[in-house]
Amino acid sequence: MAREYDDATLRRLQQLELGILKDFIYICDKYELTWFSFAGTAIGAIRHRGFIPWDDDIDVCLPRPDFEKFLQAAQAEFPDKYAILNAETDDRYPLTTTRLMLKGTKFKEMPLKDVPCEMGIFLDIYPFDNVSDDEKEYRRQAWDAWFWSKVLILRCLPRPMLRFKGIKASLVTAVCVVINFFLGLFGFSRRKIYLRCKEAMTRYNDRKTSRISYLCDTDRFWNTIALSDLYPIRQLDFEDIKVNFPNHVEKMLAQMYPDYMTLPPVEKRRNHLPYELDFGIYGRETETADSGC
Repeated sequence: MAREYDDATLRRLQQLELGILKDFIYICDKYELTWFSFAGTAIGAIRHRGFIPWDDDIDVCLPRPDFEKFLQAAQAEFPDKYAILNAETDDRYPLTTTRLMLKGTKFKEMPLKDVPCEMGIFLDIYPFDNVSDDEKEYRRQAWDAWFWSKVLILRCLPRPMLRFKGIKASLVTAVCVVINFFLGLFGFSRRKIYLRCKEAMTRYNDRKTSRISYLCDTDRFWNTIALSDLYPIRQLDFEDIKVNFPNHVEKMLAQMYPDYMTLPPVEKRRNHLPYELDFGIYGRETETADSGC
């Protein structure tokens, strides 16, 4: 399909994602799991009381213990409706996030078009882990997790999609292909790389710390949040439901997007360009997201 959405397609996608979020919340409430949202979903709630108008995904987070419980609960509650995709279930998946995917649909972004995994319309789930209170150890942990997460991408995607073209793009692609070759030559399987990344992410989960984080984002320090800023969880309006956010979510957003309350110019309004999108049975006009998908 075209790489840009028409209004009806984007709104249909948003409504299906909202339905997945409602099912996610149902599970978290039933099993008493702590969760919250952040990033673009938080900007949407604060600035628009729902989706950022051009956005096409929802991000949610759980502390690692609740994250693990959620994965088990989701498969028990909705085995026929949702599939779980992450590097644990499929070592061809290049990211350290998890997708709760609506079965019978297809959604694959342009940067992941060469990943040979079945991908559907999804909720993006981020596990948050304890990070060291010692600044030097924290920075070492953040570097290790971030570094191995990028190596994982290179191991899974020898020819990553680049935002630039020309000679520079050709040189970068050539370097990526060479790195991928040598990683395989020296026995760095996708599984081994993922486990190194996970070790760094979870390094301090056996002790109490004052902060938690997802360390594998574009900037490894973006998502670190003090527990005193996270709790008590705060709810904000998002479309027709209430969504959980850190109590001081504005502080977290300011780390990522200092000018988050200002609308970006049109040319910088980005979403996940769809290489493949199929609503399947959920493409019927009569289907709604009022009570889940």
